[in-house]
Amino acid sequence: MTCIDFTTPDLSDAHPDTAVLPYQFQCFGAHEKFAGPVSTVACFQDNSRVAEAVAEPGAGRVLLVDGQESLARSLLGDNLAQKAADNGWVGIVVIGAIRDVEIIDTLAIGVRSLGVVPVKTQKLGKGDRDTAVSLREVVVEPGFWLYADRNGVLVSAVAAHMLV
Repeated sequence: MTCIDFTTPDLSDAHPDTAVLPYQFQCFGAHEKFAGPVSTVACFQDNSRVAEAVAEPGAGRVLLVDGQESLARSLLGDNLAQKAADNGWVGIVVIGAIRDVEIIDTLAIGVRSLGVVPVKTQKLGKGDRDTAVSLREVVVEPGFWLYADRNGVLVSAVAAHMLV
């Protein structure tokens, strides 16, 4: 889905019903722009469900990780980002922290996060997959479309780039 030609400002102007994720993201990975249907993980300082998700075929999807804005532990590192790229995920958006960013920047995937931290995650087997996540005032359901570029991240219940 990285071949979709869009900018988030143009999509927002053309489709005011798209929602902006209300965060200032840092951009990582070799792909500055990515889009695809969403798969979600909700977790807190435990990336067990993230590891499960990226081990499965991404099929052009974007993994949206609701880490509850915690910057205390990393929810994504270079190994999981590489596995995601290898398995066909086009992007990962982490509402929390990541690490190993100098390596992630070389990988064929787009990554957004709120920040970075060198501390690894806990492995407690906790978290939920493919459930609705509430990101401040924006609710995102699995299957929604996510669009990310250097301007920000938009979500839509329908594929906005396909609307006439």
